[in-house]
Amino acid sequence: MPTHVALTRLQEAAVLWSTGPGTAAQVIEAACDCLVAGVDSPTLRILAGASCAKGSESDELRRWLEDALAELSLTYYPQGSRAGEEAAVRLMARRAVAGEITPRELTVWAYLHITWDGTPLAADLVAFDNAYEYAEAVGVVGDTTADIDADVIAEARRLAGGH
Repeated sequence: MPTHVALTRLQEAAVLWSTGPGTAAQVIEAACDCLVAGVDSPTLRILAGASCAKGSESDELRRWLEDALAELSLTYYPQGSRAGEEAAVRLMARRAVAGEITPRELTVWAYLHITWDGTPLAADLVAFDNAYEYAEAVGVVGDTTADIDADVIAEARRLAGGH
């Protein structure tokens, strides 16, 4: 794996961990991938060797992640931070635009992990999740769902372009 790909995977795993859907194990695995790809730093080695034992992995991650990312010139987002939420929204929007996730999966993710109380950047995605729910509840799918999909992808493109 090229170093830039490994670094991107680590940054993305860290962003998703900071907002809740990602796991500590995914971040630790991405740190290991960086080492295998030839990326190295003292704290990255510690992070890659962190325990994946259920219950302790997040403590280990909190202890080492910020320094490891700083050593690699990557951005650290504290858990629950608004900046982390915004980075996660943009990341998930890019995944939807790339076809890695469906428009519906994007809105469900926004509804579950960002919610109405999170960053206003995700408000339209959360509202689209409600639109899907309404369409399903009243039994108007097909063209209606396709229209919502198109609107979600348009919003995802807007979000993905606004780095």
